Amino acid sequence: MPLRRFAPLASLGGGLAAALSLPPWGWWPLGVVGLAVAAWCLHGVERDAGEPVLGALKPEYGPERAQNHERAAWRRRALVGLGFGLGMFLPGLWWVTEFHAVGYVVLTLLQTSFFVGAFALCRAWWAFPGALVLAEAARSVVPFGGLPLSGLVLGQASGPFVASARVGGALLVLGVVAALSTVATGRHRSAAAIAPAIVIVALGWVAPAGKALDREHEAALVQGGGPRGFRATETDAGEVFDRHLHVSERLSPRGLDLVLWPENAVDVAQLEGSAEADELAALARRTGATLVAGVTEDAVGDRFRNVAVVWSPDGEVIDRYVKVHRVPFGEYVPGRGLFERLVDLSVLPRDAVAGRGDGTALTPVGRVAIAISYEVFFAERTRSGVRGGGVVVLVPTNAASFATSQVPGQEVAAARLRAWETGRWVLQAAPTGYTAVIDHRGRVLERSTLGRAETLRTTFERRVELTWYVRYGDAPVVLLALVLVALPWVRGFRR
Repeated sequence: MPLRRFAPLASLGGGLAAALSLPPWGWWPLGVVGLAVAAWCLHGVERDAGEPVLGALKPEYGPERAQNHERAAWRRRALVGLGFGLGMFLPGLWWVTEFHAVGYVVLTLLQTSFFVGAFALCRAWWAFPGALVLAEAARSVVPFGGLPLSGLVLGQASGPFVASARVGGALLVLGVVAALSTVATGRHRSAAAIAPAIVIVALGWVAPAGKALDREHEAALVQGGGPRGFRATETDAGEVFDRHLHVSERLSPRGLDLVLWPENAVDVAQLEGSAEADELAALARRTGATLVAGVTEDAVGDRFRNVAVVWSPDGEVIDRYVKVHRVPFGEYVPGRGLFERLVDLSVLPRDAVAGRGDGTALTPVGRVAIAISYEVFFAERTRSGVRGGGVVVLVPTNAASFATSQVPGQEVAAARLRAWETGRWVLQAAPTGYTAVIDHRGRVLERSTLGRAETLRTTFERRVELTWYVRYGDAPVVLLALVLVALPWVRGFRR
């Protein structure tokens, strides 16, 4: 039986394998295996069609036959992409079912469409890495600011290829893995992709990673604990605050430089003059440490702000950062007027105000980069903070509304990628987990237990100087991906 008849099904299996590379499973080799299966399927559907591989047409073909072949080639490649995307996102986005079943179906089909388009563009084996990079870059931008969750690269945060993130970010990591997977096509020339991929990974291990400043500092990351799941968001805000305050009261002030509370740990109409502000000021004075806490407060027009507020050791509020990249359908509803006619939005009665700026705050331990929760999935947010002078990355987050470990695990994977990209330590605090300590080489040194009340007390380095990725961003990798995808089409048009 020709491969083209069951290639979409085989590609579905490849997508499922790639999905198992993601947290909470985290079997990173399966990400390489899954992409190798997809590359093999792309090669096979063209070979078994009795035509040159991946759409390279013979000069003697007439225009009509060439057009028919090209349309058929598009369909075959798109079906392989459809199979891979469904295999990847049906389990990868399963967490969405906790909120809305129809939303899960729509979102799965939407994210799968990026792979359909990417695979359809692959007219040569060496376009495969470029097409995947472009698909992931697009997923991180559209729609509504992008959705990098459940992306292929998150499954490589614990793999050996992650070092390339220091050179060209998470997109380059994906490109390296995809390049290695092209060997499965059986093309003798595809083996040539191995050498540059290995060189890039090796370069990542020796590339500039910043340098540590003076002594190590000591931090306490507070996790108040409590219920998990969608209905956990209905927990009284006072209870959440009291849990974190209770855990913090056990902190020994000896040698402590920084205390980090999670996102949404404080929920008030107005922070200034509130009882909660007084309690936090007293905590900062008692510990003699800088305190950074996630605060939700009312804003003008029945809206709210998601803020990271900084208290100095003497109890004064000295800086604040308002979350820039909001969660669509989580912190705001795009086109609210339209969706109100279609679905019940009572669980999202108001929208968050979007902040501005580079994502930094000035504190007694130095200027820090802050990525609030969802922002840690977007490399540009932490890159902006480090370019703005951040010596450590703080991630106050709140994943309490997720009943399983799927999204909290992916968030830790994203934080590991940000550490590699920036050469900075990442300190993450969540009300029910995961709270984590990640060094500048992406190693998880400590991680909390989901739901438990606990404190992670750790030392961390303040680091300066910039990695290549922080200097140059995603543009070089995206440009190279565009060239790889475009060249086969240019050759086809010339013929």
